[in-house]
Amino acid sequence: MIYCLEDDASIREMIVYTLQSYGMEARGFDRPSAFWKALESGVPDLLLLDIMLPEEDGLSILSRLRANHSTAQLPILLLTAKGSEYDKVVGLDSGADDYLAKPFGIMELLARIRALLRRFEKTGESKAKEYSVGALYVDSARHVVLDGGREVTLTNKEYNLLLFFLEHPGIVFTRDQLLNHIWGYSFDGESRTVDVHIRTLRTKLGASGDLIETVRGIGYKLSDN
Repeated sequence: MIYCLEDDASIREMIVYTLQSYGMEARGFDRPSAFWKALESGVPDLLLLDIMLPEEDGLSILSRLRANHSTAQLPILLLTAKGSEYDKVVGLDSGADDYLAKPFGIMELLARIRALLRRFEKTGESKAKEYSVGALYVDSARHVVLDGGREVTLTNKEYNLLLFFLEHPGIVFTRDQLLNHIWGYSFDGESRTVDVHIRTLRTKLGASGDLIETVRGIGYKLSDN
């Protein structure tokens, strides 16, 4: 099921109709209150989220979803105003998985949705494994992250970054490499997105955050000591 939270009726109805025409279950909402009510019955596979909304803006909704354990890993594609660089950057830094600027082509929207669904399906099918480095413990089967026994709640991007580092200890990755591996493709001119996610990841991990080392002039690595 794909949810679309968009107050513009013409855009919302076009998206829902198109998705259903391509064999996908989809449901549209014109107001955040209706979306939050529907969320009580279950979490969708993906959310298309407009930024400019009545009642509550999309970035606020994004933050609330990422802060909630049950929706922290929900794939979210932001629908932004054309040329709104600020909203795009803030949205990605706040935990959005992708963005699409209006007006957009329906085939591009479908391609972005399919890419996100494939990426998260692949992540879910990856071999479950436990990792233990210093005080850091991660159980990928149960999606549990512990710092010295303290449970840590991460957004999907933060979790995938951590898991990627754990799978490649001691290897230095550039920002562009991390963008390609975690985001699926490069966001030209926005490598600072990686820096922001690394910073928040370190903060949430507490003492274990020191395991993620900055390699000056290159990028980042997970300490293999």
